[in-house]
Formats: sequence, structure tokens, C-alpha cells
Amino acid sequence: MLKTSHPLGKIVLGMSGGVDSSVCAYLLKKQGYQVIGLFMQNWDTYINNDIRGHLKTNDKYCNAQKDFTDAQKVAHKLGIEIHRTEFIEQYWKKVFSYLIKEYRAGRTPNPDILCNKYIKFHEFIKYALKHFHTSHIAMGHYANVVYKNKKYLLTMAKDKEKDQTYFLCWLTQKQLKHTKFPIGNLTKNEVRKIAKQIGLSNWNKKDSTGICFIGERNFKQFLNNYLPDKKGNVINIETNQKIGIHDGVAFYTYGQNKGLGLSGQTQKYFVCAKDIKQNILYVCDTKHINKHLISTKCELTNFNWINNIPKIEKVQIRFRHRQKLINGSFVIRKNTIILTYHPTLSVTLGQFAVLYQENICLGGGIVNHVFK
Repeated sequence: MLKTSHPLGKIVLGMSGGVDSSVCAYLLKKQGYQVIGLFMQNWDTYINNDIRGHLKTNDKYCNAQKDFTDAQKVAHKLGIEIHRTEFIEQYWKKVFSYLIKEYRAGRTPNPDILCNKYIKFHEFIKYALKHFHTSHIAMGHYANVVYKNKKYLLTMAKDKEKDQTYFLCWLTQKQLKHTKFPIGNLTKNEVRKIAKQIGLSNWNKKDSTGICFIGERNFKQFLNNYLPDKKGNVINIETNQKIGIHDGVAFYTYGQNKGLGLSGQTQKYFVCAKDIKQNILYVCDTKHINKHLISTKCELTNFNWINNIPKIEKVQIRFRHRQKLINGSFVIRKNTIILTYHPTLSVTLGQFAVLYQENICLGGGIVNHVFK
């Protein structure tokens, strides 16, 4: 039985109904916090015209309610209170409208990073401080916050496969000051083991996937809710010959080699360039990947330094979540950062580059130009 005194005071925990946040609730209560669960709903399929792209028709409109029911079961089991709120309008304005704007421009955004900055660690913190009069919130992310030399450092999780610092690269000192990550020093297997041992019904619940708060979708069909088909030519960039028809350049990402509709072709082709004005999708074959999809230098804008700019310019870089860290270096030029790195495949406009030194996440910025 968990102790009922609360020497560490109140903490508001983002509870999603998943195993990670559920174990966070258990650990925080065990440490001596008065844990208040807060479930967020940030997407509404009716309001947001989310019609196409659902993978399971029966689950089309009830995922949020199922997750909230799971969170309620955990809260009851652990003897903590739970509340529910929604930031549907804020999510649309701050996260989703940006996503659609970027895809329309032929770029590849990362909504999870914006969701963390503007929703989970802004709207949520603001709501928690106002309504529950607490100084701290907690989330079930695989990451750590370390206070050192009067600064808050965002450091990688123990479980490097699950580490989520990539998605947290736009957080600020103020946001980190209010935040705790209780499972940052545990592996996923350890989290599930704890959940099973204490009898949580969701101990083996599948991890959430897909777009933050929206879930897994047939992505092209989902985007079709907001971006209409705009058919155009698929051109072999080496021969300048038309080899197919695409549904709209917004629906394809650099390096993509499946779902291109290039029936009858004997070779595998990869998306390597887009002409938005002419509505042309360029592809290359396997022999020319190095020429068209490998880069060693790019420009970043809107970079967020979590701490002071480091004196040492050698860094490790991650362009995608779970991608292996790449050795590189940075140079600051006016309001941009120029990254130089080991040859890397499919660095894409609109995606985030996140920088590290040792175990510390320095911050991240948006890829605005890739030098060939």
C-alpha cells in the first residue's frame, strides 16, 4: 500500500491512459507527492473534419474516450484524483495549421515537437498552475531534467531506444523548471514490469503511434481531408522523362520509395526533389541516390538553444527520432545555423535537426536549406 502523506506537495501529471504515465503516477505517489492526474484531449474528429484515413473504422471516434477510461482505472487503482481538459482549439492553431501549411509548401514538418512546446509544456503547465496551484507538472516522456550551474539541462533517457529528447528540443528553461520526467531513468521493459507487478490493467497496452494526439492514420488519406489531390507528372531527374503521375507533391517525402504509383517500372525509384510551382515530383533510381539524396551540409532556422550556446562547435546530430547520432559541427551565421555532418541520406526541408553533446540535448531547429 502506498503511503498517503504528501511531504513533497502537489504535482499535476499528464495521464494518457498508457503505461508510461501510469507508472509515473505510481512512482510520484511513492516518492511522497500528492498526484493529480490530468487527461488532455486535443483532437476532435467531428470538429476537425477528420473523415478519411482511419485504419480501424470501429475506432473512428472513440479513441480519446477509451484512453480516458484507461486513465480513470489507473487513477482509481492508485487512489489519486483525475481530471479532464481539452486544448482542441489551441492544438489546431499552434500545431495542426502549421503542419498543413508546411505540407502544402512541399516540406516535412514534425508536429510532435510543436505539440510539446505549445500544448503539453505550455497550455498544460498554464492550466495546471492556475487550476491546481502547483509549481510542477510531470510527463511520461523518456528524458531527464538535471539542474546544474543554475541551468536546467535536458538529458537523454536511460533507454536510448525510447529516448524522446528529440521531440523536446524546443522546450525552454522556464518549461523545464516546472517539469519532471519520472521514468527517464528506467527502460521500457522496466516500466512494463513495474506496471505488471502493481496490477495495472494497461501494463501491456500498445504504445501510441502516429501524429501527436491524432494517432495512426493512412497518412495520404488523412492529409486528403485538408489538402486536395493535385495530379502532376513524376519525372526521372536523370533522364527528364515522365514515368508516372502523382496525386500532389504535398503527399510525398524525400527518400520515399513506396506508394509512388510507378507500375510497370523495373527499377526502384526514390523521391529526390519537388517543384511546387510546376507541380512536378522528381525521382531517382538506386544508382543515383548518392548524387541526389546524400548531403553533408544544411542550414537551420528558428533554432532553440535550451541553454547557453556551447563553446565547442563539435556536436552530434539527429534529423529523425531514433536515428543514430551523426557526428558534425555548427557555425552561427546571423539568424541561422550552418551544420556540417557526415554524409546522410534524405535530410529534408521542414524537418528538425537536434543537436547533442555527450548526453545533453542542446536544442533544435528547422532545416531550411540543404546544400548539394
